[in-house]
Amino acid sequence: MSFEYASVSKGLMISLALTSIVVGVFDVKHYFHLQLVPHISKYHQYWRLALHNIAFANSSDLFLAELILYQDGIQVERCFGSLKFASFLVVSTLLSTLLEFISLLLFHRVGLNHLSSGPLTLVFSILYQYSRIIPPIYEFRVFGVSFNNKSFIYALGIQLAVARLPGSGAAALIGILAGQIYRSDLINLKSYRLGSTIVNLSTRFLHPLLGLNRPPRRNNRAFPDPSRRGTGSRQANTSSQDEEVVTTARPSSTGMDSRIRATAAAGAGGTSVVRDWVQGLTGRGDGTTAGVRIPLESEINELTNMFPDISREAVIGALQRRNVEGAVETLLSSQIS
Repeated sequence: MSFEYASVSKGLMISLALTSIVVGVFDVKHYFHLQLVPHISKYHQYWRLALHNIAFANSSDLFLAELILYQDGIQVERCFGSLKFASFLVVSTLLSTLLEFISLLLFHRVGLNHLSSGPLTLVFSILYQYSRIIPPIYEFRVFGVSFNNKSFIYALGIQLAVARLPGSGAAALIGILAGQIYRSDLINLKSYRLGSTIVNLSTRFLHPLLGLNRPPRRNNRAFPDPSRRGTGSRQANTSSQDEEVVTTARPSSTGMDSRIRATAAAGAGGTSVVRDWVQGLTGRGDGTTAGVRIPLESEINELTNMFPDISREAVIGALQRRNVEGAVETLLSSQIS
């Protein structure tokens, strides 16, 4: 998984890691601790309500939170879009801060006097959105109990919620409640979007700091089976030419196989061009086409009608190499090039 179309999640993860490391290095963790008595009730340090959401107090919570955000934050952002996801983070943080303050006032007499440092409420609010909008990919059973691929992320969330009870558990419940309020749209929170000024400034100054988010190009190289290779010196001469490069990355002008493009573009080259290409591919010098796909007459007529400017031999060559859909792509690319 990459950070493609998930620049906000990438920025969030980097920011949490940097702030948590800086807080630990400079030994200022005590400023990020939120406790009703005496911080708020006696000294009226309300700034702690906002400050305690900036950084985690220990590395274990930071590690679990980063794992959860990497698994669910990227997918939720791709579903929402970066602008809506960033607006959701702001709304969820403000709503969670308000709910935290109310929870401390209501439940401090039953033992809830402090909340764990770090944006736990935000992590669980994102996790709630993930549970509602992202479907499972696969399911499996362990001793008769059904699980799916999302169960591993939920296990990390449970571990983070029970790490420092009761504060961590209360933060997890508040985050889930904030996610429910946002999704139910009781007070029209879904319609909120960040202003254009903030978006433009972030795009101009912050986005370049995150670097590229595109995944690396991956090539899958497939080799012809032994029956399609020559023998002896013929095999040694054609071994480097028999390779077929199949890529699952984005199509580009330089990623197309040059042999296919040259064959499809040679409309006036006649049958000899197709025959030479087939012989070079199969490693056979007798002109036979063993191992090559034999196209149907209906397929040839269909593509001939679609591409009247391309010769019949070039159409047959493209169909021998690929199926109908692939041959259409090859012929289109030959016309573009």
